[in-house]
Formats: sequence, structure tokens, C-alpha cells
Amino acid sequence: MKNLFLITGIFLFSTNIMVAQADSKTIQFGVKGGVNSTTISGDDFNDVKSRTSFNVGVLAEIPITDRLSLQPEVMYSGQGFDVKEIDQDNIFDTNENIEYQLDYIQVPLLLKAYLVKGLSIEAGPQFGFKIHEELDFQPNSDGGDIEINEEDSYVKDFDTGIVLGAAYKFDNGFFVNGRYNLGLTNIFEDNTIFENVDAKHAVWQFGIGFMF
Repeated sequence: MKNLFLITGIFLFSTNIMVAQADSKTIQFGVKGGVNSTTISGDDFNDVKSRTSFNVGVLAEIPITDRLSLQPEVMYSGQGFDVKEIDQDNIFDTNENIEYQLDYIQVPLLLKAYLVKGLSIEAGPQFGFKIHEELDFQPNSDGGDIEINEEDSYVKDFDTGIVLGAAYKFDNGFFVNGRYNLGLTNIFEDNTIFENVDAKHAVWQFGIGFMF
């Protein structure tokens, strides 16, 4: 009887190890979404306010070791900034409140490190592709949108940044995360009136997701 218990215990222990090892080698896919609080940083934009928008996308987690993995993502991210009580010396020449909306497809390539079970930190580069740009003079109501086409835009189509964040993944596959996206490149074209203007994206993101 003791041998039976011993053999059963060894079998269960071995099964748990096999499952853990198999799971650590499995590529997982997921979906995520959340809220953005986004603005631009720089010496020339001290008075801008943050724009509240959202993000949504897909991701994969590719294990390297038991504690390290790669996490590429593709996501829509609403970015830009709000400007409050603009005076007549401002480049937009208006007293109305406006929202400068810059929407991107962002591609973060993150290295993810698990500190304890479920809790991880993440960091890596991010590459952004601008897909939409407009000024909204009535951000809290319908109307007031002025779409900016590519010929009239002063904003670059491509952007780079660094992502720093943390996440907690539950046993059922759901996870919560928060991160900060720090822009590395000036968002404005060099050969425009913004040639010497310092402006980089600064985005806080908070969200939830699910890994399949």
C-alpha cells in the first residue's frame, strides 16, 4: 500500500512538472484593450493637456525560459493632446478649446520578465504608424472635426518609442496591465514651421486582456 501511495505521488508530481514545462514552451495569443491618457512632452509644449482615448489590439507571448518571454503586439492607439484656452499668439489662432487627435497603429516588441507567478514587468521598443490626424474644436460633442490630409500634415507618418510596464495574469487567462510609452523621436517634420520644435509622444495606458 505504501508503494502504491509512493508511485501515485511520484506520478502526480511528474505530471505537474510535465504540464508546467509544456506550458512554458507554448506560444499564447491574446486580445487586449484599455484607456489612454496621452499628451506630448517637450520644452515648446508646456501648456498642453492630456487627451483621453483608448487602445485595442492583439498580442502573442513567446516563452524563452521559465521566467522570460517575448511579447510582440499590434494595436490601435488613440493619441494626441488637448489644448485649453489658447491665446491669439498660438499657432492655431483661436480662442476655442481644441483636441489634436493623432491615431496610430503601434507595434511594441517587448521583453517580459516574471518576478513571481502571474506578475511580470515588460520593456522594449515600439514602432508607430500614423493612420489618422484631425483637429476637433468640439471634443465633447458632435461636430467641429477638421480632418488633416497627408499633404497638409506637419506630423511624421512614423514614430518610435520605448515601452515600460507591468502586468498581472490570472490563472484563467485574464490579465491587467499598465504601461508608459515614451516617445524617442520628434513627431513633427523637419522641413516645416515646426523644424525646431521639441515634441514627443508621452502616453499612459491601462487595460485588461485575455490570453487563449
